[in-house]
Amino acid sequence: MTAKKVDVLLVGAGAMSSTLGTLLKQLDPSLTIAMVERLDQVAQESTDALNNAGTGHAAYCELNYTPVKADGSIDTTKAFNINSAFEVSLQLWSYLVEEGALPEPTRFINTAPHCSFVWGDENVDFLRKRYETLRQHHLFSDMEYSEDPAVINQWMPLVMQNRKPGEKVAASRVAYGSDVNFGELSRAMVSTLQQQEGFDLYLNTQVEDLDQQKDKSWQVSLKDHNNGKRLSINARFVFIGAGGAALTLLQKSGISEGKGYGGFPVSGQWLICNKPEIIEQHHAKVYGKPPLGAPPMSVPHLDTRVINGKKALLFGPFAGFTTRFLKKGSILDLPFSIRPNNLRPLMSVGINNMDLTRYLISESLQSHEARVASLRKFFPDAKESDWQLSIAGQRVQIIKKDEKGGGKLEFGTEVIVSSDKTISALLGASPGASTAAQAMLSVIERAMPQLLEGEGSERIRRMIPSYKQSLIDNAELLKTVRERTLRVLQLGETQEEAPRQAINSN
Repeated sequence: MTAKKVDVLLVGAGAMSSTLGTLLKQLDPSLTIAMVERLDQVAQESTDALNNAGTGHAAYCELNYTPVKADGSIDTTKAFNINSAFEVSLQLWSYLVEEGALPEPTRFINTAPHCSFVWGDENVDFLRKRYETLRQHHLFSDMEYSEDPAVINQWMPLVMQNRKPGEKVAASRVAYGSDVNFGELSRAMVSTLQQQEGFDLYLNTQVEDLDQQKDKSWQVSLKDHNNGKRLSINARFVFIGAGGAALTLLQKSGISEGKGYGGFPVSGQWLICNKPEIIEQHHAKVYGKPPLGAPPMSVPHLDTRVINGKKALLFGPFAGFTTRFLKKGSILDLPFSIRPNNLRPLMSVGINNMDLTRYLISESLQSHEARVASLRKFFPDAKESDWQLSIAGQRVQIIKKDEKGGGKLEFGTEVIVSSDKTISALLGASPGASTAAQAMLSVIERAMPQLLEGEGSERIRRMIPSYKQSLIDNAELLKTVRERTLRVLQLGETQEEAPRQAINSN
């Protein structure tokens, strides 16, 4: 069997692979790239619209990104890093829109103000302190805050309908928050890649094995499910961006950097409302505080979504326990991922996270009435008949060895690159696709740094003007970058703005 030779093989056709392919072709159009996807369409797993929150994660509303430190102060480290990383994605998308490589922005990104909402004295105190801390930094200087029910009602009318009289509530808001259809975005990027020479897309094709050759290239064995034929691709560099399946493919590669990693799969479910008279009363992504013991992906939120050009309203996600690594995966994914080198970390995490496991199982066994009862904390007038349950995507959280040789459960994302710089994989979940541009730039920096030299250095700065500069430290640069991205991507306030003097009062 003759192997097709390419410079780069991208495994998976979601947000990560499409972003990496786009960056590579922009940096060096002569590169030959193949993309392999096990399903019959692009971006149908974790990247598809209903399989993720669609939040352009910028840490504006996600309260779990700003934990309270032991001394009672707010830890802003993660919020700053995530916000600046999302700004990198916005810059790339803006450049691609300007170059005609992406469609009209409302096809994949729309304004949905990012709000946090809490109730009760302790939670209100937390949100006030969070706001006062974040707004001092230029990344978050546009954040608004109120404890006035009338102002909050302007921001999120459904949330304030028929709340208990005298209930203490608070909310914060960033008006130019966004709802991102990562499925449409990825499909648009792949469509543009298909129009270029040296790019091939293999759908309904599964990776069966990866074998490194003497010249350090990778011989990747594939099966075409359309006709049952075996194929082979020889690649100088392989990127594994296959969502939850990335772990098992990383294990098949046999590289030492992948040893010791395990996965903790978590499923998700949404309540969806499609009644226009309800949907039109809400225009925001409203995040609350997570239930005790809930993983980060289960922070409750009531979301405006734009999917296939139509507005919808989602609440959730409700987590569940599963052994599948993909929504369309196998119940044997978890047991088949167990290896001698990750058995101890897996057992350690299992023993130390029994409360989380029980929580996930109890979530998956909830009745429709119980889920709607959770929704009523955000939307008191919600009726059971107006909401239907939908299955969201799978997430596989990282399990890795700790310094004592046991295991620890990670809820972020991690890029793994082999020491010989010939293969890379992305593991983990949140904040995921929102930070794809920065994550994929780190792959290029570590595995193919030569592409960022000379003319490549000029090209990357045209795509991402802030490249190699800190948006956290440079307020003037952020102002310039943000003004451009908000204008190009048409993000901003879309409803009548509430009086700022009321909004910024305590």
